[in-house]
Amino acid sequence: MVSRTQGSTAAFPPLETLHLPVGNSGHSSDETLELSDSDSSSSTEVEDVAVPQEEAPIAASLGVSDQVQPEPPQLLPSSAEHEDHDAEEAEVQHKQRTPLKKPDVTVPLDEEEGDTCAICFEQWTNAGEHRLSALRCGHLFGYTCIVRWLKGQAGKCPQCNKKAKRSDVVVLYARTLKALDTSEQERMKSSLEKEQMLRRQAELESAQSRLQLQVLTDECSKLRKQVQELKALMAQHSTSASQQPGSSRSCFPGCLSSSQSQHKYHFEKAFLVSQSGSCRVMAYCDSLSCLVVSQPSPQATLIPGCGVKMMSAANLKSSQYIPIHSKQIRGLAFSNQTDGLLLSAALDHTLKLTSLTTNTVVQTYNAGRPVWSCCWCLDDTNYIYAGLVNGSILVYDLRDTSSHVQELAPQKSRCPVVSLSYLPQMASTTLPYGGVVAGTLEGGCFWEQKASNSYRPHHLPLEPGGCIDIQTEISTRHCLATYRPNKSNNCLHCVVMELSCNQLTDASVDVVCSCHPVQTFSAGPTCKLLTKNAIFQSPEEDGSILVCAGDEASNSAMVWDAGSGSLLQKLQTDLPVLDICPFTVNRNNFLATLTEKMVKLYKWE
Repeated sequence: MVSRTQGSTAAFPPLETLHLPVGNSGHSSDETLELSDSDSSSSTEVEDVAVPQEEAPIAASLGVSDQVQPEPPQLLPSSAEHEDHDAEEAEVQHKQRTPLKKPDVTVPLDEEEGDTCAICFEQWTNAGEHRLSALRCGHLFGYTCIVRWLKGQAGKCPQCNKKAKRSDVVVLYARTLKALDTSEQERMKSSLEKEQMLRRQAELESAQSRLQLQVLTDECSKLRKQVQELKALMAQHSTSASQQPGSSRSCFPGCLSSSQSQHKYHFEKAFLVSQSGSCRVMAYCDSLSCLVVSQPSPQATLIPGCGVKMMSAANLKSSQYIPIHSKQIRGLAFSNQTDGLLLSAALDHTLKLTSLTTNTVVQTYNAGRPVWSCCWCLDDTNYIYAGLVNGSILVYDLRDTSSHVQELAPQKSRCPVVSLSYLPQMASTTLPYGGVVAGTLEGGCFWEQKASNSYRPHHLPLEPGGCIDIQTEISTRHCLATYRPNKSNNCLHCVVMELSCNQLTDASVDVVCSCHPVQTFSAGPTCKLLTKNAIFQSPEEDGSILVCAGDEASNSAMVWDAGSGSLLQKLQTDLPVLDICPFTVNRNNFLATLTEKMVKLYKWE
């Protein structure tokens, strides 16, 4: 019998004095345990839980078997109190058996790294000495840590080693600092931009391919037409050769045939261009059947400067004057298109395009230096060339109205480019490549046009010094170089040369373009002016080549047969010849000679 009012020493008597019925359901609970009315319900709950916990070690110390355990004393109050007591006891036992769960405070690694100081590896705070601070480079630290670091180190950031000082430390007022992860968004944006760029590039390549296809189709049509014309010409020549087996025509070693025709140039008409002189160059427009000649303004007081005078080749009458430049014109050229655009170069640093249909200047380019010569690209009429006084060649694109798109720098001397002519690409065994032939006062250069509008220079082996003009003949790939009198040759002489190309090695793709002399013609002993001569197909259409050059000593224009080297004619003029222009209109062949004041026309008959 244990009384609940007894002390702690009497609560657990020796085990032999406790009579705990085991398996005996016949005894009443009153015979086993007496309760005092003075105990509160709270003490009952505590001792009901504490007694079983203290009985276990006592029983173990006394050697009691695990199979026979003393049952705790049962309280049998009233039925309502009994139910409440059972519920409370079950809840307490469940709390004892269930371990306490710690709150899940696991923080991802990247967040832990973003919340810690890189110096002490402790989390920074939003207040106090270790509050969040930053340097000018943007790296974050605890305030005390970065201040001590800058005092003890060489004034550098611990992470990026950029220079820093105590005044660079800035306290950040932020409760929490979180970096928004936009790496995936940036990666997708970069992928999108890359795909858009590839798409634009593909569209551009597609457009270029379509344009190249159109150009190649047109070129193929032209080549087919030329093949048909050549076949007809070969058939005609074979017929004439069979009828005249004793023909006196011979083939020159330089692949130039000689002509022994009885036809010659006869004087047709003379035009007075400028009474004051200063005429310089001329050019012929095939689509408009018009010859244009440069001259100073006839009304210098009202319209100063220089321009061109138009002359109709159909009725052999002079037309109106068109003002273009403010200084002397040094070059005129027409394209092979039917738009009637005149390209002009002058000493006023400009290159201009003039429409002869409206008689107005439609485009002006400022080269920055005096322009001495000009020409069109016959492979692509969107490009034009300008030869400058310093030896450079500027490439212009008509679709770009602001400035030149490329500059071809001089290779050796920086002498003025006195002549420019373009050789188009064609099926030729000697020189199939296209490019620009530039003549300077010191020599010549062939600028081979490669893919993507790039150019490769080839120095032409001409005589050193004294070159005043280089003209080309497109179909036979020959050029005519004119030289002043010098120590080795005391007279004006013209040299016909054949352009050719050779591969560097058998496996090499690059070639070397050069020229070799074929025929030499000599004129008078004087040459004070920079004149322009001509090399062209014979009006006989027999494949022979004619050369015409001015002679200052006799004030005449001399016509040679390039095949035989013989002098065919000597056309008399009143003044030294400055420019020569052959042209054809209505199946009639003419030769125009220009002096400072006058143009003379000669007809092939």
